[in-house]
Amino acid sequence: MLYHPKKSVFQHQSGAADMSFVVREYLQPYFDSPFHFHDTYELIMIPNSYGKLYVDNRIVNFSAGEVYLFGPGLPHCFLNDRSFKDTGETAHAIVIFFKKDFLGNDFFGKAELIGIRDLLISCKQGLKLPTYDHTLADQFHQIAQSKSMDALLLLLQILHRLTSYKEQLLTIGSMTPRVKSNQEDANRLEKVIRYIVDHYKDEPDSKVAASIACMNEAAFCRYFKRRTEKTFSQFVNYVRVTHATELLIKENWNIASICFECGYKNVSYFNRQFKHIMGITPLEYRSEQLKSSGNVIKIIA
Repeated sequence: MLYHPKKSVFQHQSGAADMSFVVREYLQPYFDSPFHFHDTYELIMIPNSYGKLYVDNRIVNFSAGEVYLFGPGLPHCFLNDRSFKDTGETAHAIVIFFKKDFLGNDFFGKAELIGIRDLLISCKQGLKLPTYDHTLADQFHQIAQSKSMDALLLLLQILHRLTSYKEQLLTIGSMTPRVKSNQEDANRLEKVIRYIVDHYKDEPDSKVAASIACMNEAAFCRYFKRRTEKTFSQFVNYVRVTHATELLIKENWNIASICFECGYKNVSYFNRQFKHIMGITPLEYRSEQLKSSGNVIKIIA
């Protein structure tokens, strides 16, 4: 069986071609941008969508209302869960691209802008703002419809507001040196990761993944381990446990229900894999996260 991801996209771009930065608004059945990197900063707000974000060799959950800032050269790819695709909703993202010197080499060296300079330095591995900010969301929507000086002022306001969340911003990329790749390699890896994200609730097959990568299985397994620092089965477990961390916080399901929803057939095996990856059991994780947030979940037996 071969896996062929479909492509379909509507794109709105704000601003003239000679502007110092670019704003794009994406409205799609699901996010289909490939695993990619570029020489600009990328600032993203997601009004509607959820799924998995692959950054470097890490997978994290993403959901509506979150904001991300990626430094130049950081490989990443947003992948919608199959459950989002099945809803028929529109995936929506507002993205701003800009270079470090888009306002001149010394602009962010001014005393008033030290906070933004430090923010841009710290986003080398990617930053995530998990807290929803209504004002920040409004600014993103406004910049998508603005031009010239209005858009520039909004961009500075967005960056300035992000500096106020210094303690809440999460680093999401890997701190280990990256494996150098070309566009062909990035395309190959993205197709495999997309296949895993689409099928982690079932039984992803390394033979199918190898066929997607146009490689024999033995060569593919070596390639995949080198590129992701995990075997194929380890990566599948990584995606499943990542999904479980979200369900443990957002759903009032018992552990067995979460286990089966993530693709596991055995609760004991799920508990072992979760503790191996996260360092604590699913119940301990839920307790710690709810305690820190002040929330309470009434578990459905």
